[in-house]
Amino acid sequence: MKKDIHPEYNYVVFEDLASDFKFLTKSTMGSKETIKWEDGNEYPLIKVEVSSNSHPFYTGKNMLLDTTGRVEKFKQRYAKKKPAQKKED
Repeated sequence: MKKDIHPEYNYVVFEDLASDFKFLTKSTMGSKETIKWEDGNEYPLIKVEVSSNSHPFYTGKNMLLDTTGRVEKFKQRYAKKKPAQKKED
């Protein structure tokens, strides 16, 4: 294996902003923010909008997570346009 080409693989804490759920795991992601974990150590903190604790597929809840209005943009873009009416003289 080549040296110095692989990213660092360390412990990080992911925080779900929707449900205030936090979990410790290993990742190649890093962050300038840190958090003190239950074991007394400080780890980088990665904030995410959706995790398994708040995603409708895993929770069984039918909640709409359309924070950017993507559905409305899609409907506007691909809405059927009315055909032009003919002028009758």
